[in-house]
Amino acid sequence: MKTKFLLLVLISQNLFAQQAPLKLWYKQPAEHFEEAMVVGNGSQGATIFGGPKSDKIYLNDITLWSGEPVDPNMNPDAHKYLPLVREALKNEDYKKADSLMHFMQGKFSESYAPLGTMYIDFGDEKYSKYYRDLSLNDATAKVSYQNQNTTISKEYFYSFPDKAFIIKLTSSASGKLNFTIRFDSQLKHSVNIASNQVQFSGRAPIKADPSYVRNDIDPVVYLDEKGTRFYGTIFIKKMSGKLSKTDSTISVKGGTEVVLAVCMATSFNGFDKDPERESKNEKAIVNERIPLLMQKTYNNLKNRHIEDYQKYFNRVTLDLKSDMSANIPTDERLRKYATGTDDKYLETLYFQYGRYLLVSSSRTEGVPANLQGLWNPHIRPPWSSNYTMNINAEENYWLAENTNLSEMHQPFLGFIENLEKTGRITAKTFYNAHGWVCHHNSDIWAMTNPVGNFGKGDPVWANWAMGATWSSTHLWEHYLYTKDKEFLKNKAYPLMRGAAEFCLDMLVKDKNDQYVTSPGTSPENIFITDKGYKGATLYGATADLAMIRELFIDLIEATNILEGDYDFKIKLEEVLANMHPYQIGKKGNLQEWYYDWEDAEPQHRHQSHLYGLYPGTHINMTETPGLANAAKTTLEIKGDETTGWSKGWRINLWARLWDGNRAYKMYRELLRYVEPDGIRPNYQNGGGTYPNLFDAHPPFQIDGNFGGAAAVAEMLMQSTPDKIYLLPALPDAWGSGSIKGLKARGGFEMDIEWENGKLKSAKIQGKPGGETELIYKGDSKKVRVENGEIFEWKL
Repeated sequence: MKTKFLLLVLISQNLFAQQAPLKLWYKQPAEHFEEAMVVGNGSQGATIFGGPKSDKIYLNDITLWSGEPVDPNMNPDAHKYLPLVREALKNEDYKKADSLMHFMQGKFSESYAPLGTMYIDFGDEKYSKYYRDLSLNDATAKVSYQNQNTTISKEYFYSFPDKAFIIKLTSSASGKLNFTIRFDSQLKHSVNIASNQVQFSGRAPIKADPSYVRNDIDPVVYLDEKGTRFYGTIFIKKMSGKLSKTDSTISVKGGTEVVLAVCMATSFNGFDKDPERESKNEKAIVNERIPLLMQKTYNNLKNRHIEDYQKYFNRVTLDLKSDMSANIPTDERLRKYATGTDDKYLETLYFQYGRYLLVSSSRTEGVPANLQGLWNPHIRPPWSSNYTMNINAEENYWLAENTNLSEMHQPFLGFIENLEKTGRITAKTFYNAHGWVCHHNSDIWAMTNPVGNFGKGDPVWANWAMGATWSSTHLWEHYLYTKDKEFLKNKAYPLMRGAAEFCLDMLVKDKNDQYVTSPGTSPENIFITDKGYKGATLYGATADLAMIRELFIDLIEATNILEGDYDFKIKLEEVLANMHPYQIGKKGNLQEWYYDWEDAEPQHRHQSHLYGLYPGTHINMTETPGLANAAKTTLEIKGDETTGWSKGWRINLWARLWDGNRAYKMYRELLRYVEPDGIRPNYQNGGGTYPNLFDAHPPFQIDGNFGGAAAVAEMLMQSTPDKIYLLPALPDAWGSGSIKGLKARGGFEMDIEWENGKLKSAKIQGKPGGETELIYKGDSKKVRVENGEIFEWKL
């Protein structure tokens, strides 16, 4: 009888695990940004604190930035210094090369701006039974609590179909809903009360310096009739109770159910359009949406939102056989997890949270998710909340294709088209080179110049020039997953070719008659020469050559598919064959520098010279085991303690090395609990996860969320254009489970199930598909599935 009861318990727990809702939940309101719940529709977002006394909600629009279209011709004489830098490097005068690089710099990027904050003041000082959650299943947030004998409930979602933020407020007892709505902003703004609306309008600065720039005079500058405008309204869609107004607020007294809607728009009309003179009419956009919203019921709006969201989110399911017997709040789960307890539910939740965040922040044409996704409360946010092109902007999209969110990749791919246009002028003025280039930082205006404020920046970060090279490989990845030949021909190939043209002009012959970049840097890292000089500028940086190799390999294959441009292909093949090869250092590591120099920081967060292993593919366990082993040694030297986004990268690297247990160890460390910055900001403690599951660099950067989610997929499946590796880095901790809906290169969708650490079955569907080889340890199976055909391989 006891055995039968235990069996029933196990069965019920297993069913509960499979059906357990994916949600973040808490027993107290948020006090800090890193505790709040975020919703978004891919263009706009809200950060919800859920307070009973005052519900503070940050509002963001991904197109609201400081500045205006960039002048890419800002330093027309910069290219004159290139021969001088190259001569200094030829003479091994690295100090002089570093000094000269300061003349090859331009302006800083602009900053992503916070639109404003709405407040719903309830005045409920005393409350009990507080609860709030964010459901990943339907992208809806909820808050509830008791005030005396009345339950106050709130529900929030941000609709993509209806372009609005919707809030439903309910009182369990009739007539007990009392609140006041107000709006504020850190930007220059005004508020107007009209009928049942709080209308707000304002303007972003024409300049907002990065937070790390010491400028006590004019870090934030406004100019009349300059910069991006915004307009919005908070209006009562469904009313009960009595409405009253002041000159800046509207209040409801004695209500039972009230539905609020927030509509916002900006004047941004494209990276190359003046947001004042060539702008969109933000007021007209909002005013057109309001009557359409009024025609729909709350349930209709919610159903449209959920249907739209779930068609993307529901494509992938992960089941790690979670034990749901401990149903505890998310912040408590994180703290408990940090003590070493198992929590497969939390590990699953983090993976799916990454996918949720991408759907919620990346659905705007030509405007990708930035360093903070689209949720930013600061007028001078960390690192300007910009596009950091030496890893972070690309890491945001590592999960787009393999976790079946290809549509969310489009904003970044479209952004590359914008970069190409300014990047051609930058290539000519800074290097007198062909093709196009992008450097360390960019922004909504597609800025491509080296940053540094015209000579004030350190070349170690300001002058890195491989942004076009790295980002262009995303175009090829999109083709590999979708097999969209028209995209390859008309969009991807021309952009990739332009990036390669710039690379060709950056290559020179070294003393061994091999091609190296000159000048070059390795992102944000510093070498120590044999003479003791600490510097950044050199020739033949391994990271440069790794990215160029990957791009050239991709382009050569693209010419075969498109059956053309053979002269260019021959040139690429010649250069590739004569490129300075990878070097293995005296420690057995993959050298980061042309010479076997020491690193100023051996445990530095960047590992750009390992690009060929991940996200590149030309270093791998099967074809280049020696280089893969050298990469492993490099990672061992660096150790595991690093920032959030860097942990995300290293987990992927360990997965590519087929070391699932090391990857899992670091995945656990990525989920290490970090206190909100408002409590104890400590930037020396390394990365981890805040209470709301935001990645802690620290401070918050969303790239770690995306990199960590991508790594889970990479642990469970890896692919090339003609091979799919099943469970290549399965950790011992994930003994049994399944994942459904992952995408593989070659245009395939995969369902994988395993039991007791061994593959049980793999189902492959052609989307559009073709021929591939399924590989699991020593077993393999060649299959052809096309246009929806399905094949199941059982072991």
